[in-house]
Amino acid sequence: MKIKTPSRIHITLIDLNGSIGRIDGGVGIALNEPFVEIEFRESDVVKVDGKAMNLNRFEQVANKFSSKFNKGIEIEVLSDYHDHVGLGSGTQITLAVGMAFNKLYNLNLSVEEIAEIGGRGGTSGIGVNAFKVGGFIVDGGHSKKIKANFLPSSASKAKPAPIIARHDFPDWKIVVGIPELKGFYGRKEIDLFQTYCPIPLNEVQGLCHLILMKMLPSVVEKDLDEFSEALREIQHLGFKKVEIDQYNDLIWGILEYLKGYAIGMSSTGPAVFVVVDSNAKVVEKGIENYFKDYNLNCATFITKAKNRGAEIV
Repeated sequence: MKIKTPSRIHITLIDLNGSIGRIDGGVGIALNEPFVEIEFRESDVVKVDGKAMNLNRFEQVANKFSSKFNKGIEIEVLSDYHDHVGLGSGTQITLAVGMAFNKLYNLNLSVEEIAEIGGRGGTSGIGVNAFKVGGFIVDGGHSKKIKANFLPSSASKAKPAPIIARHDFPDWKIVVGIPELKGFYGRKEIDLFQTYCPIPLNEVQGLCHLILMKMLPSVVEKDLDEFSEALREIQHLGFKKVEIDQYNDLIWGILEYLKGYAIGMSSTGPAVFVVVDSNAKVVEKGIENYFKDYNLNCATFITKAKNRGAEIV
């Protein structure tokens, strides 16, 4: 059997203020590329092979599920992608491996239960729901009765957040650039949350207004101009602004350089993305040239949204 997952763009977290009684919440888009793809079969032991960038991560997750259910598995990694760049590989690896156990041994686990066992989705529900249903996703965060502290998904034990809106994303092209920079993860990411949260309430309110009354309608009505305006404004609000600030002026510079487009940074970066209906190759070259001026290599590619979840065959 095989599983092929999407990746995801995480546009923004919504509420890292929490005064209303909930925290987190997120907005994001499932992508066709890059993806995690594995082939798997029953085994008495855990065996992981393949030419993977993150082979150790696959092994760690497989061992965790093996210990939980006292089952073995043989996995061949056919494709994966860089971790800690803002495209959510950790969650997709975890869900792919967990779902492999689920299918092989008829465990009858939901995607949410797999995520919880694997320790994913405790802040943002975007990656989990990209795997489950794909498309353009808004999640509702967590009640403070369940999760009291501001923490990234990798350090949170909360259950994955519920979807409160999900739509097919329009057939626009999405240009992604991944500069050769170190992203924020582990202790650095935890410190980021603990240093800058709670976010001022007025910024959270501004974000909610933009998402509900501008970004969501623009997706439903396939209005790229409105989507572009909303996306650019979001970069200057809430925790997204904090994330971009960590790269000094580098990411702000490319947001300015391509300010005529729907541009943003995904998650804690450093991946940037631009949504276009034409001129994708021109934008891709522009991203490459911008980072070249800073003597940075930048991997670029053009993809589209994936309006369905992971494929299992």
